[in-house]
Amino acid sequence: MKIALVDGFNLAFRSFYGMPGLTRKDGFPTGAIHGWVKTMGWLDSNSGADRILVFFDLGGAQRQLAIREDYKANRSDTPVELDQQIPVIKTWTKAMGYGAIEKDGVEADDLIASYACQLAAQGHDISVVSADKDLCQLVTEKIHVLAPPPTANPRLGWRSLDLAGVEEKFGLPPSMIADYLALIGDSVDNIPGLKGVGPKTAVKWLRQYSDVENIIAHCGELQPKRFQALVHAEQENLRQNQQMTRLDCTLPIRELDELAESEHEQAVVLLEQMEMAHSAKALRAKLLGG
Repeated sequence: MKIALVDGFNLAFRSFYGMPGLTRKDGFPTGAIHGWVKTMGWLDSNSGADRILVFFDLGGAQRQLAIREDYKANRSDTPVELDQQIPVIKTWTKAMGYGAIEKDGVEADDLIASYACQLAAQGHDISVVSADKDLCQLVTEKIHVLAPPPTANPRLGWRSLDLAGVEEKFGLPPSMIADYLALIGDSVDNIPGLKGVGPKTAVKWLRQYSDVENIIAHCGELQPKRFQALVHAEQENLRQNQQMTRLDCTLPIRELDELAESEHEQAVVLLEQMEMAHSAKALRAKLLGG
């Protein structure tokens, strides 16, 4: 079976910024909902997936916060207009039978990683739908990343990243992506990299030493020489970074049959309530035959 695992907030934010200013007559914002329904419709028709499962964050990433208390501390608040639409997006997603999987205290990335790795081990072919570079570490022969069109250049369209695609994009195989992010940092998640180390240096070191631990072990040999003392001094921070950037594939997952519940009439009615008449009519014809 081909299964698409969707990074819900990643696509919701893209939907919000891609369809700004749309509202219901009473002023309730609907742009993100419009974009979400359009995106999920595209995935349903074009991804080749037999099943689509969507994952959301509930907040309180306990694994990451236990390592570093300031995890994601510099993230700005979700725009109020998007925050208002998230419950509608989740309700519609559940009604469509896409699952809307979430767990308090667990990041969606770790849920996606656990489902991807364990479902692939069962023999399924997995598409991870996200623009989040962290998820590229999951790519194997059975798992690929389906990245949405870049906001800066939407004409590029959707891109599928397999093993070769990840290596072309980063200069490294998927197995090194967590170490790569540990070295260069991730400002979105407030993970500090090693000061002065950019992608080129990180790729050079990882191609020579394979992982962060081996880079630390050979810090006296590093080039440029100015990093030798710095890596030695920052070795515990680098190890923390690696723990943060490496996804957890061991969380328990639910059986697919448990995630199959749908209420298509509710999904259609919800779009009607959002005054999305065209989308509601098209969905009713597709799912309910008229």
